[in-house]
Amino acid sequence: MLSRYSLLSPAFFDRDPRRVARALLGKLLLRKTSDEILAGRVVETEAYLGTGDEAAHSFAGKTERNSVLFGPPGFAYVYFIYGTYYCFNVSCLPDGEAGGVLFRALEPIGGIETMAKARELHPPHSEPRNSVSRDKKTSGEERAQDKVDRKRLLFLRAISSGPGRMCEALGITRARDNGKNLTSSSSDLQLVDDGFRVRRVAVGPRIGITKSAHEQLRYLIADNPFVSVPLRKPVKA
Repeated sequence: MLSRYSLLSPAFFDRDPRRVARALLGKLLLRKTSDEILAGRVVETEAYLGTGDEAAHSFAGKTERNSVLFGPPGFAYVYFIYGTYYCFNVSCLPDGEAGGVLFRALEPIGGIETMAKARELHPPHSEPRNSVSRDKKTSGEERAQDKVDRKRLLFLRAISSGPGRMCEALGITRARDNGKNLTSSSSDLQLVDDGFRVRRVAVGPRIGITKSAHEQLRYLIADNPFVSVPLRKPVKA
């Protein structure tokens, strides 16, 4: 499944965070370990526009904490929030100009068992699928299978549908990953393109913030079940 993909280049991130946030939908975030590759497809992002954006960490200017956002494009910016979990971002725009994209949700693609273990989750018990074709199944069999499918979906959602969850699933921390080059072939944390194409994008206001909360800077793969919070009034774009 992950045999063919290409690293995103620094040029991909060297542009307006709004364009990057939208373009990242459908790409893969990889954590490479000695045993396997953990992979999640990006399904939800938020753009932060630098020193002119009150909600951005770079709004007050460059500090030791946010310096990655002012550096070269394509580097990981990780911060700890609410004393509870980490958030993962990527720097955008040319070196010296602040901008970034927050990753809000992933769809688990590879290394699911390992990611679930990191989240202390256990897969739901599932029975083998009935070999009888769907049009011959009884309504009871269909309901039972739908129940199994729903449990599986809820389990997968719990792995990485949310900024804190996805960081925990991939073992992303500030000490381990802040300042890491996501476009380097030698990095154990990478952003890549496997050819997947998004059909529809939905746009809405950012969430979990108080300043500039009205800005339409949250981007989602439309109707994707793995987003952190569905849009109430989605706008297709």
